[in-house]
Amino acid sequence: MFAANSFKDKVILVSGGRSGIGYEISKQFLQHGAKVCIISRKEELLAKAAEELSAFGNVIYQACDIRQTEQIQAVAEKIKSAFGRLDILVNNAGGQFPALAKMINDKGWNAVINNNLNGTFFMAREMANHFFIDQKHGCIINIIATISRGFPGMAHTGAARAGVENLTKTLAQEWADYNIRVNCIAPGIIESSGLDTYPQQIQDMFAEAKKAIPAGRFGTVNDIANSVLFLSSPLADYINGISLYVDGAQHLNYDKMGLARVLKSFME
Repeated sequence: MFAANSFKDKVILVSGGRSGIGYEISKQFLQHGAKVCIISRKEELLAKAAEELSAFGNVIYQACDIRQTEQIQAVAEKIKSAFGRLDILVNNAGGQFPALAKMINDKGWNAVINNNLNGTFFMAREMANHFFIDQKHGCIINIIATISRGFPGMAHTGAARAGVENLTKTLAQEWADYNIRVNCIAPGIIESSGLDTYPQQIQDMFAEAKKAIPAGRFGTVNDIANSVLFLSSPLADYINGISLYVDGAQHLNYDKMGLARVLKSFME
C-alpha cells in the first residue's frame, strides 16, 4: 500500500513501543523511512526492543512513565535534540486488568484511569506544545478499544478509553487551526503478547468467542499497524476526530458479557 519511503524523514513517537502492537507500529514506520522514538517504563526491555528495531531504521528510546509530565517533557527534549521535530504521536501505552466493577478498589480504578486517560492527555498536550502547534503540523493517533457497547469485566478501562475517544473529538476541533489531526483506532481482540497475560480461563473464553467474530479470526498487530500508517499518511489528510474500529465487525455482534461471566465463575 505504501512505498518504502512513504514516511521518509518523518519523526514518530510511539508510547508502549517495546512490545506487541506498539512494536509492530514502530517497525512498520521504520520500514517506510521514518525515524522513531519508542518509550515505555521498563528501560532494560525498552533497550532490547530498540536494538532489535534498529535493524529496520533510525530508532531511539527513553524510559518514561506517561503519568509523569516531567518525564514526558524529558522525552520531548530528547526528540528535539536528536531530530529537531516530531510529526506523529501514537498513544499506544496503556494497561488494565480484568475485574468485575464491584471488585475494583480505588487504587485499581485510579491506576487505570491515570495511565490510560490522563497519560494519553499528558502526552498529547506536551507534544502539541513542544512541537505540533509551533510547526503548524502534527498527527496524533490514540489506540483505544472496542467500547461502543460498554466493556463488562473492565469498567475501568472502558471508562478511560471512552474518555480518550471524547478527548480525541475535542482536540480534533480545538487544534484543527494548527493543522493537527487527532484520531482513534479501536482494536478488537488482537493476537499479540498482551493476550498471554490473561488467566487460562479468559484465554479459553477468547478462543470460543472467535467463532462469533464475523471475520472469523482475531486481529493481528499488523492489522493495527496498517491502520495507524493509513491514518498518519497524506491519504487521510481530511480525516479528523474519528474512531476507526479495526475488529472484523466484532463490535457489531460480539457477546460483551463473556468476560464478565468468566470473572463471575471465579467467585462461585
